[in-house]
Amino acid sequence: MATTADDVWRILAELSTAQKETERRFQETERRFQETERILKAQSSETDRQIKEVSQEIKQVSKQIKQVNKQIGELGNRLGEFVEYKLSPSAVKLFRQWGINVHELHPGVTVQRIDGGLEIDLLVVNDTKVVVIEVKSKLTQTDIDEHLERLDKFKRFMPRYQDNSVYGAVGAMVVSDKVARYAYQKGLFVLAPNGEDVIITNNSEFKPHIW
Repeated sequence: MATTADDVWRILAELSTAQKETERRFQETERRFQETERILKAQSSETDRQIKEVSQEIKQVSKQIKQVNKQIGELGNRLGEFVEYKLSPSAVKLFRQWGINVHELHPGVTVQRIDGGLEIDLLVVNDTKVVVIEVKSKLTQTDIDEHLERLDKFKRFMPRYQDNSVYGAVGAMVVSDKVARYAYQKGLFVLAPNGEDVIITNNSEFKPHIW
């Protein structure tokens, strides 16, 4: 069949219409792409903002935690000082009642030598006996182990007491039964508040370790 001029114009018209529809769809697709890109950028900006806010909150909380830890440490030091203050006037009397006839009290003893150092909260002595006391606000098993190490090297760092009988003691405002038993088993005296007073909690069957 021969193609007439009308057929050509009709085909051209159809192509023109198809081209316009293609251009319309392309423009619509481009518009959607731009809108999607805008949304993603907005979401990204919002995400960045939220991340910055969370980061700031984390920094603030971290700062607050450090401040609280500092306050707890300061409180622990004050409690330790309070316990030491309560123990100091009673220590000589308490150990005399146990038959350890001490008569001198030396708080805050520090020894520094070339091969190390030694810090003692309370030292109660006479001519032949020494009681080395560690004071804490709350006593732990770790505190006891560290004090045992301190007692093991006491005579090396303080040779003037080389010929003395050395006893160990721990005192605290808070002492759990478990920790008290551990100290008892290690041969240490345990001092703790009892009402307004401080007492040695060890029973009459206790046999102290002598270093």
